[in-house]
Amino acid sequence: MALRHAVLAAMLDGEFTGYQLAKIFDVGVSNFWYASPQQLYTELAKLEKAGMISGQQVIQLDRPNKRVFTVTEAGLEELTTFAAATSKPLSMRDDLAVKVQAVDHLDPAPVLAQLDERAVEAAAKLALFEQGMRRLRGGLDEEEFLRTSPRVGPYLTYLAGCRLEREMRDWCLSTAALLRSRTVSHSEEER
Repeated sequence: MALRHAVLAAMLDGEFTGYQLAKIFDVGVSNFWYASPQQLYTELAKLEKAGMISGQQVIQLDRPNKRVFTVTEAGLEELTTFAAATSKPLSMRDDLAVKVQAVDHLDPAPVLAQLDERAVEAAAKLALFEQGMRRLRGGLDEEEFLRTSPRVGPYLTYLAGCRLEREMRDWCLSTAALLRSRTVSHSEEER
């Protein structure tokens, strides 16, 4: 997947400025694709040049002018082609997992601190995803929303993000607890 596909998919619900797109990526898209604001602005320029989005200057009184973008038919065709292509299997590259794998030969204290920190980060992301899901549902419960909403894709990606962050939080907490108990056990054995 290229960044262009993530940008096009994020823009399907209307007009967006680069700033709004960065906010969408920060919260809603970050569970499956990370991009810095600079990367997003560069990609917007490329997509506009390729005719996959169109941009329009909006004149504002008492504020700087802004540029808003919408997906074009060419952008939808690009997403259609992308959606029809076979997806690659999920791959994970996580430096914390490598540290945990090597922890038996290291001082566990820095790894434990990072596990605790990652658990807090995962819990915060989980809360953001849950907030986004509540916002999308409005007053509907999940079952009714999924059955009746005209667009469920963003909700389903939030749902995947929730599951991943919940699993990460739980793994970090249980791994840290196990490593701490082993550290205490080894200390007691040495006495």
